[in-house]
Order: sequence, then structure tokens, then C-alpha cells
Amino acid sequence: MRLIFIRHGEPNYEKDILTQTGREQAQSTAKRLQGEDIKAIYASPMGRAKETASYTAKAHGLDVKTLDFMHEINWGDKDGNSDKLPYDGHPWTLAYRVLTDSPEYVGKDNWTEHHFFKDNICMEYYEKVSEAFDKFLESYGLYRKNGLYECREHNDDTIALFAHGGSGAVMFSHVLNLPFPFVLTSIPYGVCSVSIINFEEQEGRIAIPRLELFNDMGHIESFKQEKLHFKK
Repeated sequence: MRLIFIRHGEPNYEKDILTQTGREQAQSTAKRLQGEDIKAIYASPMGRAKETASYTAKAHGLDVKTLDFMHEINWGDKDGNSDKLPYDGHPWTLAYRVLTDSPEYVGKDNWTEHHFFKDNICMEYYEKVSEAFDKFLESYGLYRKNGLYECREHNDDTIALFAHGGSGAVMFSHVLNLPFPFVLTSIPYGVCSVSIINFEEQEGRIAIPRLELFNDMGHIESFKQEKLHFKK
């Protein structure tokens, strides 16, 4: 099974829609994906993701199916104490701080113990997205086992998922077993970027997810380089 992940186009965050540039990017993305034999299209319930997906869905004659759990993540102190976490708990900025200020967390799985994340509501979203994504993969015959995926039913479908910088980062972190702060800081991806995870498997065997393509933006004529400050 191949999963094509696309981040939404340039957004108007306040209205949760695409800008005119974002709509043009979404159209270019639909053209980029026209040669893919996509069997199903999924999107976050948020407007900017569904609108981006709509162009590819129309080109393939498919409906957009909503995955509520891929809603953009939230962040902030889990007890509502605004002074407890710097930068309002913004995960991308905090991830940079964790990795540069605390070398004991670099390349390790103990990042969940750092109070920047342990006390951050983003971890509730991390757990929710991770658990729900595994349930989603089960519908394609892939069951998580020891951090990998056991193929109980062969499926060679190509599917497309349109979502966000945050929920997508959780997905990459969980599925590929990469520390979340590393994903947030070291492998950013832009608007309407195309990434592909290939679950090459044989029925009854273990599939190791392979990142076949990441952050392909060759189809986008122009875009504004984003700093590490995404919005909810």
C-alpha cells in the first residue's frame, strides 16, 4: 500500500480556507498527482485541507473522505498556566530548544520526558493521532507490531491524505519511529508538498514503512518560505 501525504496549500488561517495562491497550488498538486492510480482520498476535517483535497478528488472522480483525527494539533500548557511553557507551548520552537539546549535528548526516545512536551497538550494530540492512524492502517490490512506493521491482508492500493504540518509530523514520527522533535525541526515540509510512504508487504510478513519521497514541491511555481511558526 502506498500513502501519498499532501500538506494543504497556502492558507488564510483565520478563515480556515485557502488563499488565491493556495488554490493555485492545489490545482498544480492535482496535476502533479494525475498520473497516480489513487483509489481513495482522505482529508482532515479542517477547511484548508478539504479544499486542497477537492481539486485532486475532482480530477480522479472521487469523494473526499474525512479523517477527524488528522485535525491540526493544538498546543499549550495542559494545566492552562500560560507562564509554564515558553513560546505559548509552540512545538516547533520548543523542539529546537530541546535539541539545542539539552544534548541528552538528541537522537533519543526520551523526548517525552522533557517538560516542554510532558506538560504540553500537544502530547494528547500526539497520542490520539498515533493511535487512530494505526486503526486507520488496520482497514488496509496493516497491524502495528513492535513498531512495524504486520500484513494480515495484502493491499496494493494507492491512497492520498491531505492534512497539516502538525498532524502530519505526528504521523511521520509515529509511523517511521522518528523522535517528534527531530521531525519538527529536521524534516520540515512545505505547502502542497507531496510525500510518499510505501508499505511494501507480503501477506503474513512484517512491512517496514519506507519513505519513498519527501517534500516534493517541484509542481509549485512559487511559494513563501515558511519559518518554524505554524498556526493552529
